[in-house]
Amino acid sequence: MDFLANENFPLLSIKLLRNADYNVASVIEETPGAKDSAILRRAHKENRVILTFDRDYGELIYRHRSFIPNGVVYFRFDPSTPEEPAEILSKILKEGKVSISGKFTVVERVRIRQRTLHE
Repeated sequence: MDFLANENFPLLSIKLLRNADYNVASVIEETPGAKDSAILRRAHKENRVILTFDRDYGELIYRHRSFIPNGVVYFRFDPSTPEEPAEILSKILKEGKVSISGKFTVVERVRIRQRTLHE
């Protein structure tokens, strides 16, 4: 699975995910300041799942009918450490109980909610 980490996703988490053999492109490293619409377009084109702390993606996808990425993982909490998002995502992926492909996934500390993405 390929990811596109939004600008607000911690660089240390990006590095941890890469070290775990995930393909993670990074907005902060490659295109800082990119607009959300450009990030959606890129994720759609490259078949990537967006990793973000930005809630605007839900509105862009569902209300404005923007480009649909392979998935979105919206972390809805303030991380206590820069490693925490990678640790939580790795745990979700390893457990295999939740599929994030084709879904808008909202990750909170106590629960995970999902909504299907449609073309």
